[in-house]
Amino acid sequence: MAKMEFGITFKSDMDVFREVAIAKQAEAEGFDYLWSFDSHVLWQECFPRFALWAWETRRMRIGTLVTNPVVRDVTVAASLFATLQNISKGRMDMGIGRGDSSRRRLGKGPTTMAHLEEFVAQFRALTAGGHLDYEGVDTFFTWATQPAPPVWVAGYGPIALRSAGRHADGIVLQFADPHLIQWCLGFVKEGAKEAGRDFSKIKVMAAAPVWIDDDLAKAREYVRWFPALVGNHIVDLLKKYPKEQLPPELVTYVEDRPGYNYLHHAEVGSDNSRFVPDDIVDRYCVVGGVKEQIRRIEELRDLGVTQFNLYLMNGEEEKQVEIYGQKIIPALNAA
Repeated sequence: MAKMEFGITFKSDMDVFREVAIAKQAEAEGFDYLWSFDSHVLWQECFPRFALWAWETRRMRIGTLVTNPVVRDVTVAASLFATLQNISKGRMDMGIGRGDSSRRRLGKGPTTMAHLEEFVAQFRALTAGGHLDYEGVDTFFTWATQPAPPVWVAGYGPIALRSAGRHADGIVLQFADPHLIQWCLGFVKEGAKEAGRDFSKIKVMAAAPVWIDDDLAKAREYVRWFPALVGNHIVDLLKKYPKEQLPPELVTYVEDRPGYNYLHHAEVGSDNSRFVPDDIVDRYCVVGGVKEQIRRIEELRDLGVTQFNLYLMNGEEEKQVEIYGQKIIPALNAA
């Protein structure tokens, strides 16, 4: 069985030098990826931080989780990534979605999947040193010397998931619910088949917060914010698809959602999360002791998940990284 990869994600509100220290700790503990939310109005800009991470690490891959095709012009985004590819010696990845917090905080909505697909094609061309007809102008970077970064597409609905199957190097699934991951991957496989691609070549990430503690009541309160965050995407899905076409495990818990304040996005203990029931917390997140953590991730791996990504947003980031590095990653990759 292939090695399970592990990542960590910051939301960009931490002191950058503490981030660097945790990044170096994670690399030493066997983690493979460093990711950051990209929401420039809510939190610190991610790209200057990436430069520091790239300079201070040697092996881990670095990327956005996720950027979007609207906030930055494609030539700006491609230039940022191509520059960081040179700094990191080819260790950059781009996670991309239609746009959530960085758009909604400005009073705007997500863009379309058609726009995202066009952006990805242009991004790949520019970052690989190719030429792009940009509004009638031949545009290229003479200094882009590394390959184009792998592109991970985040999605929940059938249209986005099929698109990821057709175009993406990896798919980002923001929950750790095996039933929902299996449902999502069905659409990714359909998209891959439509494009004549080998689904087994597409990487699959499950991204979620964890809390390592046998006291489940305590653990849930550190991660309850996450299903509330996911709920924003589900509400958006319900505007496009009849409720009956979506799994009840995905949509039922948001039916009576009172609202969402993006000023407290991804915040432990926020009022945003009060409506989220315990069973959804247990499905979407990974809570419990070390043995339960290992069992849950083994379950995801058996479904085809290739990377488990820990959202580090709970105040005990160093402790979570240490326990995963010393007890959980070795157990899962012992073979």
